[in-house]
Amino acid sequence: MIHIENLRDHPQHRDRVIDWLWQEFDAENTREFFSSVIDSSLSTADLPLTFIALQGTEIVGTVGLWRCDLISRQDLTPWLAALYVDQKWRTQGVGQQMQRFIREYSRAAGYENLYLWATFSGYYERYGWHFIGDALDYPNKPVRIYKCHRSPDDEDL
Repeated sequence: MIHIENLRDHPQHRDRVIDWLWQEFDAENTREFFSSVIDSSLSTADLPLTFIALQGTEIVGTVGLWRCDLISRQDLTPWLAALYVDQKWRTQGVGQQMQRFIREYSRAAGYENLYLWATFSGYYERYGWHFIGDALDYPNKPVRIYKCHRSPDDEDL
């Protein structure tokens, strides 16, 4: 059974999360960039937060709830960010569980909407995300912005 918990409670997984993000999302940045992001989430601030999916003691994925994940759209907050599932755990519903967790967590924290961006289409739409427009990630990469309005009876995840 998969459990999703705050990385603050499992700091021993810090380096693994940093490596995943660096390798999967942007090897153009230094590892120190991703280290800085994760270390910010280990502080006592409300945001950013990093969560990990655990199967027993094995880390199988990570996801963030960040104040901003797209510099060109700082007017939108918060963001589901850096969703990653370890290769051997893909297609087993872990990504879906992490999305549901972040939606519920953000709703409980009082956020009416939740955003994310992706360079692809077809995945997030299956789980209740709505395309709201195109934008640019730094330095000029086209991305798609999605929004999820949460209500207590959300069952699309």
